[in-house]
Amino acid sequence: MSWFSRLLAPPLCSDPVPLRQSMQGKVVLLTGASFGIGAALAVRLQAAGARVLLAARSEMELKQLGEHVYPLDLRDPASVDEVAAAVLRDHGGVDVVIHNAGKSIRRSLLRALDRPHDFERCMGVNYLGPVRLQLALLPSMIARGSGHIVNVSSVGVRLPPVAQWAAYLASKSAFDHWLGAAVPELRRHGIRCTSVYLGLVHTRMSAPTKEYASLPGLSADEAACVLCRALIRRPRSLAPWWLEPLHWLGPILERPLEWFPF
Repeated sequence: MSWFSRLLAPPLCSDPVPLRQSMQGKVVLLTGASFGIGAALAVRLQAAGARVLLAARSEMELKQLGEHVYPLDLRDPASVDEVAAAVLRDHGGVDVVIHNAGKSIRRSLLRALDRPHDFERCMGVNYLGPVRLQLALLPSMIARGSGHIVNVSSVGVRLPPVAQWAAYLASKSAFDHWLGAAVPELRRHGIRCTSVYLGLVHTRMSAPTKEYASLPGLSADEAACVLCRALIRRPRSLAPWWLEPLHWLGPILERPLEWFPF
């Protein structure tokens, strides 16, 4: 990681000792586990002694990462229900759910007039699927009186809207607000919630936007280390230092940004 990328990144933890102390023996359901951040995080969690339940559409890649494999398509309600039932049957519940799976689309609204499926797919993967999965797992977490829900979000959720990201940011914002609204109720049952706001991460999801290749950002493993810190400390949110000031400046910045189509 360059010094500039490190300066812009959220705090991270690459030390395996506190991660093992926090996660050894825990049952962790990780979505989007087959590539990128998910795959890097799965390796670290398994090395820390966690029982990692790997969920994603790519079954072959999951089997190369670990033994607890659950093929999952978050856009398909039947697939979500099937995986939730299998997880509860096989493990009796989970200690941690990491909502890492995501779908990103950068496309002009005028180029998407005949593509409503762009918005439907983003909502399925980034919002509706995670909500359905979490609802199915919550009763067992409530019965135990403990648990940790981690939302892998984007800094864009806390910044003024920008052109070409309507489908992605709307869906990521939806789950971010859903989890925030759930916090007061879940806190009473001993369930902690953490939203992690990541900036640019150089993975195959960001690769189609060629302009991003030369910009400062995290590798998949560095982003996984940010999530490790979230798992160890369990804060309500984890974000780059500069995000909160820009969030409060949002109302001032929003009007000028309306003039930039990017």
